[in-house]
Amino acid sequence: MKQNHVVIDNCNVLIEDEKNLLELVRKANVELPTFCYNSDISVYGACRMCMVEVEGRGLQPACSTPPAPGMVIHTNTKQIRDIRKMIVELMLANHDENCTTCPKSESCSLRKVARQLGVTKVRFAKVNKPVPVDDSSDAIIRDPGKCVLCGDCVRVCNEIQSVGVLDFAGRGAGAKVVACFDKKLGEVECVNCGQCVKACPVGALMPKYQINEVWAAIHDPAKTVVVQIAPAVRVALGEYFGFQPGATTTGQIVTALRMMGFDQIFDTSFAADFTVVEEGNEFLERYQNDKNLPQFTSCCPAWVKFAEQYYPDMLDNLSSCRSPQQMFGSLCKDQLVRSLGIKREDLVVVSIMPCTAKKFEARRPEYINDGNADVDYVITTQELAQMIQEQGIDFSLLDPGSFDMPFGFKTGAGLIFGVSGGVSEAVLRYAAHVLGSGSMPDVSQLRGEDGTKITEITIGATTLRLAVVSGLANARKLLDKMRRGEEHYDLIEVMACCGGCINGGGQPVSHHHDYKKDRAKGLYNNDKMMQFHSSQENPYLNKIYDESLDAERAHQLLHTTYQNRRRIDQGELSLNQAASGQKELTIKICFGTSCFLRGAQDLYTKLIDYIRERDLEDKVDFKATFCGERCKRGPVININDKVIDHCTFELAKEEIDKALRLH
Repeated sequence: MKQNHVVIDNCNVLIEDEKNLLELVRKANVELPTFCYNSDISVYGACRMCMVEVEGRGLQPACSTPPAPGMVIHTNTKQIRDIRKMIVELMLANHDENCTTCPKSESCSLRKVARQLGVTKVRFAKVNKPVPVDDSSDAIIRDPGKCVLCGDCVRVCNEIQSVGVLDFAGRGAGAKVVACFDKKLGEVECVNCGQCVKACPVGALMPKYQINEVWAAIHDPAKTVVVQIAPAVRVALGEYFGFQPGATTTGQIVTALRMMGFDQIFDTSFAADFTVVEEGNEFLERYQNDKNLPQFTSCCPAWVKFAEQYYPDMLDNLSSCRSPQQMFGSLCKDQLVRSLGIKREDLVVVSIMPCTAKKFEARRPEYINDGNADVDYVITTQELAQMIQEQGIDFSLLDPGSFDMPFGFKTGAGLIFGVSGGVSEAVLRYAAHVLGSGSMPDVSQLRGEDGTKITEITIGATTLRLAVVSGLANARKLLDKMRRGEEHYDLIEVMACCGGCINGGGQPVSHHHDYKKDRAKGLYNNDKMMQFHSSQENPYLNKIYDESLDAERAHQLLHTTYQNRRRIDQGELSLNQAASGQKELTIKICFGTSCFLRGAQDLYTKLIDYIRERDLEDKVDFKATFCGERCKRGPVININDKVIDHCTFELAKEEIDKALRLH
């Protein structure tokens, strides 16, 4: 055997930069089944589907075993096949087998693996009781009955997004994945990014479909239904119909939407041009006045909710600009209603987005006027593919169509919003027009897949320090450094999904290694082909500003406000019920964002340790509250209805001793 090689199923395979045997086996063109392996997150090794036999070592999980020269590996012995079939049968025994109606059916890993292994019957009886579907979220449906306990959603939410809203609870047969405090997803701090949906190998987590509502609107003769298409959709939808990642299918999408019955078809990139102008002007004003810097972008609704929950002290730094989706909605319900001569409630605005969080954004009260939303329905790329199939359209054979005007015209600056770094680049193109000669400086350092990109760019006589961040864990690291005074920037772009909207929670799940790079390349190539590359060059945008959008009206339609948001929608939660039922003392600790940041968690830990040391657990009941509207006085604690602001361990201990007469 050659040095630095292993033998896999009688074939020599070179070890290069593979981290584990699973990657090496796949390199040898052997597709090992797995449910819990994702190269972007930590190795979990729970499903045991990827077991291989290593001579001299016996059975080993391929995902967590590093390769070593000289290994002889067998991937498909009788013992391994029997083990894999047994695991799949056990999963199927307690799985809700409604495959014919499950939206995940065509891409379900459990279904695929069962077929791959030749599992034709299940020898075990179902023992788990049915669990209700959680549809409390505006963006995501959670069906615990389909969960295979792979843990992918748990690790993605914690490691990639640093939100940690999902985790394991229970033991043995009672193990399950739950939202924090076993509450519904819509009642906790989920930011609706949908990365858990992308990671889920089965149908346990899915976008909250609005397909039926959209069809109903299309078929209602009293309604005029218009649709907007986000930039990232056009370089991903084709993957459902045999196109390669990054292939642009804009024209085919337009034709398909006309065949479905939409009255007018527009481009979200048109509204993105408005976002560039508004956000660019806002940034230049802040920069010149040295006020509320750095300015954060506000296009990503998952990032906005994340900031509202965890960084309320930085909300003044968020751009007040609405996202392109919401700018489009408000412009349609203002401009289009007047030009068509119809009532606001008779115009239905549908968004096609790569993002599940856009569903939540459309339901924010800031964007609903007298009960009528600026954007009525949001469907993901996945849902659009389903609607095309329902219509019976052979997508690959469609001739391209063109957008309607004026909301279908865009510049290249609006198109690159779909990729991380694109918003910053678009704003810099506008700033170059205002500050410099109009010539664009080199911004190549803003592009690429790195989760955090930091650079300085000079425009005319002005040097700007920028940060581009994708993935909320990366955003948290950057913001924490800023809080400590370690970093300073002028402009920061944040997108919740790694790589930007091209990798949104509503996009196709791709197994191509470079799918993010290919989708990004597709958008940049679209930008190259555009006649105009800077938003201020859009003639339809300028016409609207000149004729019907003065400064006051623009602020009303194109800007918004933010709120200090509670992380959990619940008054109180018991943390440790008194063992004897006798509650001589009730201690309520606020775990709202502001109190949490001021040390509520540490205070709770010290108090619970103190109670245990004094053997008082049967007398004291701890409760968690989530905002007493005393945010600047945290941590706030309530001991037998006595509120203590700026509470320390010593103050709380003194009050506890007094209440229990321990002196």
